[in-house]
Amino acid sequence: MKTTIVTDSTAYLPADKIKELNIHVVPLTVTIDGQAYEEEIDITSEQFYDKVRGDGPLPKTSQPPVGRFAQLFESFVGEYDAAISIHLSSGISGTYAGATQAGEMVKGIDVYTFDSELSCYMQGFYVLRAAEMAKEGASPETIMAELNEMKKTMRAYFMVDDLSHLQRGGRLSGAQAIIGGLLQVKPILHFENKVIVPFEKIRTRKKAMKRISDMLTEDAAKMPLEAAIIHANQPEEAEAWKNELSAQLPNVQFTISHFGPVIGTHLGEGSMGLGWVQTKA
Repeated sequence: MKTTIVTDSTAYLPADKIKELNIHVVPLTVTIDGQAYEEEIDITSEQFYDKVRGDGPLPKTSQPPVGRFAQLFESFVGEYDAAISIHLSSGISGTYAGATQAGEMVKGIDVYTFDSELSCYMQGFYVLRAAEMAKEGASPETIMAELNEMKKTMRAYFMVDDLSHLQRGGRLSGAQAIIGGLLQVKPILHFENKVIVPFEKIRTRKKAMKRISDMLTEDAAKMPLEAAIIHANQPEEAEAWKNELSAQLPNVQFTISHFGPVIGTHLGEGSMGLGWVQTKA
């Protein structure tokens, strides 16, 4: 049984991995000053942060149209028996719902949709695992079972420089954002029940990053992990953090990724994240 893997652009996977594993990526859109851009196609992360710096209106983000998914799934008919479509959390975007709806519309191929319940390179970990298994000839049911198993050890934490982006974009409750602003804290955030909520309030950026690092260290003592450092236009800081953590945790495989335009709209420049999952046995 031949299975293909689909995801959306918010996994922010490197182009070489997308090509090597034949992953199909459907882009989300960011609109800046009335101009729509498909992320990772029409606009790079660097261009995005350059365009939105300052006090202008918050860009708008939008999910792919259902028809875009339907068209892609239809193009697989005859070549593949099944498609597994892996998306950012349904609690912050309608992308997963759109892919599910499209999958029900298309005949001649079995479409399985998977809600990552988070986003960015942590979503990418699911995509890469699924694509590697599909390449080896695993059945869609086996791949879906593995993705659900991965959820048990998947962790992701991030901190933002300014909570106003999340508040204005409706991705964090207003009361929490106001409290955070008054206290001048750098809250650690995470996904809980598919939405973004505060995990802990920390006074400084340095202490917040240390707290996240300590949680990774705790888990690394129990199991082999792969981890991703994710940054919003802070490549030097991400590289320094990776070097520091790699020296402390030689048994963890580290990747550096980024918050692209769509997720960056809601988190803001300067945000940093760290996520990890148990490596495949």
